Amino acid sequence: MIKDILKDAEARMQAAVQSLDDDLAGIRTGRATPALVEKLSIEYYGTPTPLMQLAAISVPETRSLLIKPFDPSSLKAIERAILASDLGLTPNNDGKQIRLNLPALTEERRRELVKVVHHRLEDCRVAVRNIRRDLHNDMRDFEKEKLISEDDLSRGEEELQKATDRWIEEINKRGHKKEQEIMEV
Repeated sequence: MIKDILKDAEARMQAAVQSLDDDLAGIRTGRATPALVEKLSIEYYGTPTPLMQLAAISVPETRSLLIKPFDPSSLKAIERAILASDLGLTPNNDGKQIRLNLPALTEERRRELVKVVHHRLEDCRVAVRNIRRDLHNDMRDFEKEKLISEDDLSRGEEELQKATDRWIEEINKRGHKKEQEIMEV
């Protein structure tokens, strides 16, 4: 029973860290990456659709993105969504494709992005701790119902704490790597 709880903890904590990875991929660094825009929601025939389903996104140069829509009629909608987003980029539309040029980040903007990264890291840490709390409460309930012994409870608590510490450390590593990426000139 404790093993099942620990497996559940691992799976849920891993999912939280995977969500963090997706979030961090969308935060702009000095280099162009398709992850910046691929999840951007485009209004396509009345339905919000991620950009990656509507267009091929490539990186022809280190500071530019090229977006080639599969359906040329969606070009204007993609352009509007990019302008409305918080990316701060101006799309260049040539009638068939959109080119996004990423300007160099200023020191002030880099520091703002690092703050955003720290906020997302803390959200992920809180999510991992909430998972630990929920599963810890489940273990206590099992002990109260005499489904597990006190020894099993204490061993389970120790293992759950070790898993939590390991995932928190992983979150910190990923955050440190992203921070270095952002501050790199």
